[in-house]
Amino acid sequence: MSPRPLDDLAGVRVPYTAGTLSERDLAATPLAQFERWWADAARAAADGRLVEPNAMSLATTGADGVPVARTVLLKGVDADGFQFFTNLASRKARTIRERPRVALLVPWLALQRQVGVLGVAEELPRDRVAEYFRSRPYGSRIGAVASRQSEVAASRDEIDAAAAQLAARHPDTGSPDDVPVPEGWGGFRVRPVEVEFWQGRPSRLHDRLVFVAAGGGPAGLDDAGAWRVERRWP
Repeated sequence: MSPRPLDDLAGVRVPYTAGTLSERDLAATPLAQFERWWADAARAAADGRLVEPNAMSLATTGADGVPVARTVLLKGVDADGFQFFTNLASRKARTIRERPRVALLVPWLALQRQVGVLGVAEELPRDRVAEYFRSRPYGSRIGAVASRQSEVAASRDEIDAAAAQLAARHPDTGSPDDVPVPEGWGGFRVRPVEVEFWQGRPSRLHDRLVFVAAGGGPAGLDDAGAWRVERRWP
């Protein structure tokens, strides 16, 4: 597609012909369906068609009623929900503590698919936080400790200097423990009440199949009896 000027955005069109999603082909549980689509996304990433397959948008609404969306990385999925990690002093963490109902969106645009989640976020236990932190590359661990996420920085130099000072204090030894796990860094699990699987279709008549927790509250992603499936109009 050739570039278009901003005043021609209304003319941008992408045909959605990559696939379909029927009730017949849907897995029995949200976890099993996500696993199927994740396998496709991972293959697309491996052959260069998809960038950052675990990138997802996180939307929150604080006590002030202001909605905020940002991109985070999905770092775990199991029967209990979807996991990500962050600085606990960040805007997102503070907002989640005020109002834990959140929305996630995993956009696999190259596959003309997306997965949407509505749920309730809860903090992950410290042992899970420490396990993931130690698995990160050295530079990412330094960055996580050095960052005063969401605060105003005087300049880029201030950020780089903070990271350099921390690296001097905790040099890279090749050990997962060379950078201590910071108390102010943690993670969240989003326990879903809805999981929507969206497949693009021609003429914008997309397929939208939504697992809805039958009890109204969060349900296990692997519990077929806890969900009903709705087809929603595109």
